[in-house]
Amino acid sequence: MRSILFEKYFIEESCDVVLMIIEKANSNDLDEILDLQKLSYITEAELYNDNSIEPLNQTIDEIIEEFQKGVILKAFDYEYGIIGSIRAVKSNNNILIRKLIVHPDFQNMGIGKKLLSAIENYYISLYSNIEFYLFTGYKSSKNLYLYRKCGYKEFKTEKISETFGFVHFKKKSNDIYI
Repeated sequence: MRSILFEKYFIEESCDVVLMIIEKANSNDLDEILDLQKLSYITEAELYNDNSIEPLNQTIDEIIEEFQKGVILKAFDYEYGIIGSIRAVKSNNNILIRKLIVHPDFQNMGIGKKLLSAIENYYISLYSNIEFYLFTGYKSSKNLYLYRKCGYKEFKTEKISETFGFVHFKKKSNDIYI
């Protein structure tokens, strides 16, 4: 039996209606999530002119390890399969959010925002007084816009090289209203 963790969402885009369910991924989903991750990060690699970025080169063993240590949610549509995913792991009172991905054909439809909200609500239902942390590339304008729109505050920039760097964000659980 399927255990639905979060609500069903109807997303209307042009003439298409997507019935999306956000729920915890299981180990059978990891290959599909990894394929989606690699597809989703192509635009990031192009933006930075760097195909060596970690999400494009992650192995199945590495995603299995992330699955065992944290939580992976998936956005699933019965017609299209897995169309989005987000991962997080708890460290002390911090939730480290990693790899928010949405299939390129389904971007800019609010799926990323719903996945981000779902992972926040998941952890808030289990813990109090926690902080959420995430980061993105400094040229990733859509990601930067999304995180700010969702209430995340920039607290640090990290220069990796002359052409690449990360912007780090955080958000306190008491800033989230369920």
